[in-house]
Amino acid sequence: MDRREFLRTSGVIAVGLAFPFTPGCDGRGQPLAATANPPANPEKPMPFTLPPLPYAKDALAPHYSPETLDFHHGKHHNTYVVNLNKLIDDKKADGTKSLEELIMSSDAPGPVFNNAAQIWNHTFFWNCMKPKGGGEPTGDIGAAITRDFGSFAKFKEEFTAAALTQFGSGWAWLVADGGKLKVTKTANADLPMRAKQTALLTIDVWEHAYYIDYRNLRAKWIETFLTSLVNWDFVAANLKGAK
Repeated sequence: MDRREFLRTSGVIAVGLAFPFTPGCDGRGQPLAATANPPANPEKPMPFTLPPLPYAKDALAPHYSPETLDFHHGKHHNTYVVNLNKLIDDKKADGTKSLEELIMSSDAPGPVFNNAAQIWNHTFFWNCMKPKGGGEPTGDIGAAITRDFGSFAKFKEEFTAAALTQFGSGWAWLVADGGKLKVTKTANADLPMRAKQTALLTIDVWEHAYYIDYRNLRAKWIETFLTSLVNWDFVAANLKGAK
């Protein structure tokens, strides 16, 4: 699925997300039930809805549990959607804008930016994982990592260091910037698009992202993410779109 088809078919067109995934399906391509909460007033639909996970809730086990997805996606991610819609209802945000437009036009940090960016970040993050993922990538993304980091081992070292040293809540990213791949990190809801970088991969290091499964062992969560969860097909598609 290319980006144009994704935006047309995903059911989250209003969100304005510019990256591909197979919406509404689990890791085996089977359809999932919609997970967005219905609006209280059916005659006034919400501008933004919670995108469904691109896999079943048990598809990432044992590395990422259904309980974690229940809380992280169903509660934390959904809360950002509810909060942003409330800001729109209260005329504190423009509901005619796409998610990316809200992110780029809002004060950061601030209520509109924080909630809009966290919707974007989390939707991107879900697509960075897949069942039986992780390991060393091949193809164009593998070649680009070797070109710009020297080796996959060096990339892994830099990415791990960024994720470990992000103090408090935030994200570590692999980005395309000026024709090169780089590792960066952001605090809280911040994200690469504000630095005019193209996000290729991210790991969530907010404690709610991993505490149920890994408690305080952030290093173990990062290692598991890289060895068993990364969706390199998604990363490769993002790289292709960045060219």
